[in-house]
Amino acid sequence: MISTPVTTLISLAEFLQQPETKPASEYIDGNIYQKPMPKGKHSAIQTFLASAINQISTPQKIARGFTELRCTFGGRSIIPDISVFNWELIPLDNYGEIENEFTIPPNWVIEILSPEQSSTRVINNILFCLKHGTELGWFLDPQERLIITFLPNQLPEVKQNQDILPVLNSLPDWKISVEDIFSCLKLN
Repeated sequence: MISTPVTTLISLAEFLQQPETKPASEYIDGNIYQKPMPKGKHSAIQTFLASAINQISTPQKIARGFTELRCTFGGRSIIPDISVFNWELIPLDNYGEIENEFTIPPNWVIEILSPEQSSTRVINNILFCLKHGTELGWFLDPQERLIITFLPNQLPEVKQNQDILPVLNSLPDWKISVEDIFSCLKLN
């Protein structure tokens, strides 16, 4: 099932005043699209990957990954599966704690395709993020067992099997392959 707009042609400000939905909704070009509810493979990959990123980047205060975080910038309000922000860019409130509202693009955006999700819309969100300053995008397809990587001003690359994936420049020593990620789906 491909998601169709829930509501059409409202302003971003009007959208942000609405209560959150479950599953979450995104605001793209005046339309509201409800994301599909994550299922087993999606959830397993998302929690594995966010945890792996945070284990490598958080202790050294390099970056931090967030799951299902609303990011509102450039006239859109999207919720990537994983948003990674360089440490110094994480918005803080007056108490020095992580802010609730993120109005900047993530440095690294990761999307995991769900069976009923439009790959075109997901890739469009990654490209939108790159256009607004995101340094790296990953599009994971669990069914095909491949990851398409996106870097600014470069053609996307399809990675499979033991291919090593690009990561943020601030994490030069971290190496992870496509197989490393999809192996989290096995329990043995």
